[in-house]
Amino acid sequence: MGRHQPLSVWFAYLYLMGLNLSKLTAAFEALCATETTGEPLNHVLQHFQAKQSELLRVLERPELPLHNNCSENDLRDMVKKRKISAGTRSEAGRSPGLTGGCRDTFVSLKKTCRKHGLSFWEYLKDRVSGLKVIPPLADLIRRAAASRHGPACT
Repeated sequence: MGRHQPLSVWFAYLYLMGLNLSKLTAAFEALCATETTGEPLNHVLQHFQAKQSELLRVLERPELPLHNNCSENDLRDMVKKRKISAGTRSEAGRSPGLTGGCRDTFVSLKKTCRKHGLSFWEYLKDRVSGLKVIPPLADLIRRAAASRHGPACT
């Protein structure tokens, strides 16, 4: 949602000021139907109209963040490490799969565990030992999404 954040924030503000979803949707559609003399602006309005459901989703699901900072932060550590180490040194390190992409996979696992209040090392021990006392991360992610209260950014 990054590029359209100001528009989503504006509609969220109007929603908080008491306008209901149907009135906001109608106002959004009227805005997007506006014809101007500037072709670039018309193109932007058409793009907004095509992305209407994404842009107004925050009104239906107010728990969604108005930014993508969590995702950006998740990637930041991996990108910094890759820059500092001048990237990976082998093809196996660059390609995903059973033997490749190991560092990025473990960083992702660590961050996901942290977001869900799990110890990364305890999770790894549980998986490697085959105990499976800790539920799979996919199950925890689904539960967090279903509860409509996903984990906080870390």
